[in-house]
Amino acid sequence: MKYWIAIIVALLFGGVVQAETAEEKGLRIAQEADAYDKGFGDFTADMTMTLRNRKGQESVRHIRIRTLEVDGDGDKSMSIFDEPADVKGTAMLTFSHGLKPDDQWLYLPALKRVKRISSRNKSGPFMGSEFAFEDLGSQEVEKYAYRFLREEPCGQWQCHVIERRPQYKYSGYTRQVVWLDKDKYRIVKVEYYDRKNKPLKTLTMSDYKEYLGHYWRPSKMEMKNLQNGKSTVLEWKNYKFRTGLRAKDFNKNKLKNLH
Repeated sequence: MKYWIAIIVALLFGGVVQAETAEEKGLRIAQEADAYDKGFGDFTADMTMTLRNRKGQESVRHIRIRTLEVDGDGDKSMSIFDEPADVKGTAMLTFSHGLKPDDQWLYLPALKRVKRISSRNKSGPFMGSEFAFEDLGSQEVEKYAYRFLREEPCGQWQCHVIERRPQYKYSGYTRQVVWLDKDKYRIVKVEYYDRKNKPLKTLTMSDYKEYLGHYWRPSKMEMKNLQNGKSTVLEWKNYKFRTGLRAKDFNKNKLKNLH
């Protein structure tokens, strides 16, 4: 009899499991997604950036991408413009962090100098695209506060839908709503809301491919600006992982001499 009383007491008082709050669940999903993608090391890729104005007119740029995973901090990444001629040699270097502002530098061949991007300007457009400077760094978990909203179908997958609110200074967004597939944590869509909490942009990611038997990357990313009618499409190819990149390959003093 005492055994059953002990069990009942434990269930009523000591063994009660508190329900997970929406904030706790949102954070947990973000942490699981971050952990799932750890260990890729580094990668290089070729990217085509297509800018479209509201009339449908296009301009195309060809860019090389290099990314290095960093233990205990955000990733280091570099974008090198090869075409067209008017932007050839332009290079962007990003050191991502958590709540500490990302370090970003832009080399402009016409000026022959490396310009540091102020943290106050991170909401500005990158090279005339609909991607802001703050969109280009790795999305570290610490950058946001989270809230789980719901689960729903997203194409062929089932998705978690979570809200994340930037915790770093000078963001151009009040919040973002993210659709993340429940199986492999692939981001399907992100809705961005401006400083007045009005819909600003929508990012969709598609044509995912698996690398190294585990890591998933989209072949296409499209950012549509809902307020100005412009869009930017990024098409990725020639992904290569674990190429031997090191921290010394991501040096702002080398931006002037990249080939």
